[in-house]
Amino acid sequence: MNYSQALGYLLSFADFERSGRFRSRPDLAPMRALLHHLDDPQTGRLTVHIAGSKGKGSTAAMIASVLREGGLSVGLYTSPHLHSFCERIEVGGEPIGRETFARQVERLPPVVEEVNRQFLDRELVTFDLLTAAGFLAFREAGVTLQVIETGLGGRLDSTNALDDKEVCVITPISLEHTAILGETVRRIAKEKAGIIGRGSTVVMGLQSASAAAVIRRACAERGAELMEVAESCALERYGHTPEGQDFRLRTAVGSYDLHLPLLGLHQLENAAAAVSAVEALARHGLTVSPEQISGGLARVRWPGRLEILGRRPLLVVDGAHSAEAARRLRETLLQDLAFSKAILIVGASSDKEIGAMAAELAPLGATVIATSAHHPRAAPAPVVAAAFSGRGMPTSVTETVPQAVESALARAEPNDLVCVLGSLFVVAEARAYLLGIEGDPPTG
Repeated sequence: MNYSQALGYLLSFADFERSGRFRSRPDLAPMRALLHHLDDPQTGRLTVHIAGSKGKGSTAAMIASVLREGGLSVGLYTSPHLHSFCERIEVGGEPIGRETFARQVERLPPVVEEVNRQFLDRELVTFDLLTAAGFLAFREAGVTLQVIETGLGGRLDSTNALDDKEVCVITPISLEHTAILGETVRRIAKEKAGIIGRGSTVVMGLQSASAAAVIRRACAERGAELMEVAESCALERYGHTPEGQDFRLRTAVGSYDLHLPLLGLHQLENAAAAVSAVEALARHGLTVSPEQISGGLARVRWPGRLEILGRRPLLVVDGAHSAEAARRLRETLLQDLAFSKAILIVGASSDKEIGAMAAELAPLGATVIATSAHHPRAAPAPVVAAAFSGRGMPTSVTETVPQAVESALARAEPNDLVCVLGSLFVVAEARAYLLGIEGDPPTG
């Protein structure tokens, strides 16, 4: 099986990311059976498991970077990817190669057939298989610690087939995927808190009162020790440039002067959770020095999130795909970057609240170019345009992302801002065009 065949096989199963259609499940029995048939590749190493609505990917990347700085062999599993499925499975700070990816997937078909025969009405889905491939790659590479980001929710997420996990991190929770996870923050928090393992150490990021109450109760029920970032950490930002932020962080364990090459005040909050998670690993026999924490944060990379790709004009890409993310983007652009006028290139998935995003971005007084990614869930560009023009923003429609980028750059003066946002699919196409990145081969 080559890489293209491996992708074709994976995408022949139900895939929520591409279709938006969710296949409900009462428990994780099929996923557990799949892993058991593969000799439980999820076991045998320390684990940090991360759930949340906002910041879980950034937090995972920070934790993995710090632990690598500490000399550990680290596996990082995240989703979605920007350009290649290989990006989802990192070993030692680098995506696994196509041959390695295909080799792990090649092990799956006979086992998947057996599990699907066992659970006739509950077939495995693409994300189940990707998660299994990640664990197989980590076992093959002999990593000593794995940092695992949930895909959707927590309690019934494929990654939650992990029974033993030393540290669980729950980043801020907000309303998302309400048709699947529940229509209140409390109900969504209950799903996210489902990752909390018995006897784990739990790091809770900044939460609303209702979400915090659910997480505290889950910790008490499962005998998990809780560390609340809001209580144990203090932050002070004392410098920022387009290259990053300088800040002081005090935790329950120590004090640090740190540099983070990611923009946005929210990323400092994610950093506080990441450092707290690394400190919590000391309770499980792993200690990282202050110098290694500092070095790891200074070297973290998380592309596509408030990433600057050009200077004159200022060219920024950000995967903001919700009202809350749009608000954070607007605040960061106004607080941390200098520009004359703004041109926004916006494309979004059809299941997102595009009007709410437009409301948050309207104070920028920007011109908008609406577009659409080559993705099954992409909203038509005229639908995106209507949401922004309805907020009084001058709006035009461009068919493809590369055309939108060229149009924006042609209009922009050297002191202007061009910002690509709305979904990671749009950001990925803009990055690929601007940086000459070759993505995955077509799968038919």
